[in-house]
Amino acid sequence: MDYNDHMKIKDNFHPFAIITILFWSLAYVFTRLALRHFSPFSLGFLRYFIASIVLLIIVIFIKINIPQKNDLKWFILSGFFGFFFYMIAFNIGSVSVTASTSSIIIATTPIITTLLARIFFKEKLKIIQYIAIIIQFTGVGILTLMNGIFSINKGLIWIILASVSLSIYNLLQRKLTKTYSAINSVIISILFGTLMLLVFLPKSIEEIKNVSMLPIIYLIILGIFSSAIAYITWTHAFKIAKNTSSVTNYMFLTPFLTTILGIILANEIPENSTIIGGIIIILGMIIFYFSDIIIKMNKSRNNGT
Repeated sequence: MDYNDHMKIKDNFHPFAIITILFWSLAYVFTRLALRHFSPFSLGFLRYFIASIVLLIIVIFIKINIPQKNDLKWFILSGFFGFFFYMIAFNIGSVSVTASTSSIIIATTPIITTLLARIFFKEKLKIIQYIAIIIQFTGVGILTLMNGIFSINKGLIWIILASVSLSIYNLLQRKLTKTYSAINSVIISILFGTLMLLVFLPKSIEEIKNVSMLPIIYLIILGIFSSAIAYITWTHAFKIAKNTSSVTNYMFLTPFLTTILGIILANEIPENSTIIGGIIIILGMIIFYFSDIIIKMNKSRNNGT
C-alpha cells in the first residue's frame, strides 16, 4: 500500500460511520432489554458512567487539550444535548416504543440536522434534497398512523425529542472538531454529560444491587461499544467529512439492523405501520444521499437529447 492509498483510507469517513451505526443498532435492542431491570434514569447514568471510565483510561495514553474558556460553554451544551437530555429522552421513550420504531424515529435525525446546518452553517441543499426530506417526513407521518388513526403516545414524543437533541449535538460537534480532535471533543462532552447524570447516582446504586449478571452485560455493551467507541468514531467521521449530511444519512441504515436484532434478541416483531413508514423514510434517504448522481444523470440525459 503506497502513501496515497494510506491517505485515502485515513481520510475516508465511511468506515467510521459504519462502525458507529453497527454499535448504535445494538444499543436500541439492548436498551429495551436493560430497561426490564433498570429505570430510564439509572440506565442513562450507568451507561455513561461506564463510558466515562473507559474514556478516562484512554486519556492516560493520549493527550487531550483542556477546553479554552471561550469553548467551555459549547462543551457543556454538547454534554447536555448529546448525553444528558438525549439519554433521558431516549430511555423514557424506549420503555413503551419498540426498538425498530425508536430506531426509525432517531433515523430522522439527518432531516433535522441538515435543516439546522442549512440555517447555522449555510450548507446548501438542492431541490431534490428538499423533496427527499418531504418524503422522509411523510414516512414519519405514516409511522404514527396506528390502525388508520393518527395516534402518538408519550414514548414516541420522547423519542422525537431525543432526535432533536441529537441533531443539536451533531452541530455542536461539527463546531468543536474544527478546533479540537474528535476524541478530545467526545471525551470532554461525555464527561460533562456524565457529571449531569450524577443526580441519578443514589437510585442507580439501589437498582444495580438487585440485578443478575445478564443486565450487567447489557450495561457493559452499552457503555463501552455503543457509547465510548461509537461516539468517537461518529465524531471522527464528522471531522473528516465535507458535509454534515454525508455522515448523518448513515443513520437511515439503523432501522434495518435494529429490526433484525430486535427480532433475534428481543422477539419484537415490527408493526405494519413501522414497516411501511420505515420503507418510505429509507426511500427518502436514498434519494437524498444519491441526489448528486441523480442530478448528473438527468443532465447527461438532457445533453444527450
